[in-house]
Amino acid sequence: MRDCARIPAGCEVTGGSMDNGTQKKVLGLLCASVLVIILTAGLWPFHAPKNEVTWLSDGNGIHFGNHSVILSPTALGLGGLRDTTSCSVEIWLQPANVDVGGTILAFYTPETRTVGFSLHQSIDDLLLRRGTYQRRAKAKLYIAHLFLKSKQPFVTITSGAQGTVVYVNGALARTSPQFGLTSRDLTGQLVVGNYPLADDSWQGQLRGLAIYDRELTAAEVLQHYNGWTTNQKAEIKNEGPVALYLFNEGMGNVVHNQMNSGTDLQIPEHYFVLHAPFLERPWDEFNPNWSYCKNVLINIGGFVPLGFFFCAYFVSVGRLDRAVLATIALGGAVSFTIEVLQAFLPTRDSGMTDIITNTLGTGIGAVLYSCESVQARLATIGLGGLRRQPVCKR
Repeated sequence: MRDCARIPAGCEVTGGSMDNGTQKKVLGLLCASVLVIILTAGLWPFHAPKNEVTWLSDGNGIHFGNHSVILSPTALGLGGLRDTTSCSVEIWLQPANVDVGGTILAFYTPETRTVGFSLHQSIDDLLLRRGTYQRRAKAKLYIAHLFLKSKQPFVTITSGAQGTVVYVNGALARTSPQFGLTSRDLTGQLVVGNYPLADDSWQGQLRGLAIYDRELTAAEVLQHYNGWTTNQKAEIKNEGPVALYLFNEGMGNVVHNQMNSGTDLQIPEHYFVLHAPFLERPWDEFNPNWSYCKNVLINIGGFVPLGFFFCAYFVSVGRLDRAVLATIALGGAVSFTIEVLQAFLPTRDSGMTDIITNTLGTGIGAVLYSCESVQARLATIGLGGLRRQPVCKR
């Protein structure tokens, strides 16, 4: 690199416009400040936030706040489900707003770390997924602009041999022969309000949830909709649901399954991700969208100041080539430490991509400091003394 400074043979490094002691103090303060800012940004809020789940005061239901989750405590699944190719889900909900998203519910199998069926809010759309999100869902189905059209929709999802049919407020909204569900997709731990493998909390109100091991007819869908929304109670007949949550407790930390107490839902005291990834692999984290690219750029740029100022400090006490290598190693170590600790923080994601991008940013900062053009610019603003100048012995 033509612009980068090299210390000629036979030269030694001496102080610049600052004396050596002052220079080290200034650089040490700058380095400490940068490190504190990076650690704060990477580890905030330093603890698991309180689980923001509260009971509604104006009827049956619960409210999900900024960080919320409820779940079945075991992976026994919904024991009443038969192994059939037909199933149905009824859910009565109201999102807090229509300009964000989140996971409304998901069925998770801990043994294989896979998600069968999950339901999401995607801005103002309702999104149905089959398969694990991080590993590219096998199938997905959108109900476009649902939350703009209905403030408090009652959604019924029925699936059988002919595919999946979605009803909203008792009326047909979407059919898909390709998107099929079976009762196997509705087994495992039931997680409501968050995704089992990542921080994807949903905000809104949930007033009712029922799960069936058969395909509901259009007449039953309309009848159930009228029953729920008029009396806030499901119509339970001989072939009723295998899981029914009325959210009528009004207090406590348990949502009872009216059909089977073995699958009651628990409301934890603190928010958490059921199975947060630990140092997730880059190819699993990769997502070809602007959000992913933006995060990559932020993680590179965020560590450039660390590389710049720590390289300056190391140069003040040693050789430039060793300073650059030491700075890059330090940046990688700091990033690795942050990513390990983030695995224990439910609002952060632990992944190896950040280690790579942070280390790259550190290297860019170190090389940037070592360039003569940058040194000349520092000198024009009175900071030339941050770099000790070589003096040749004759």
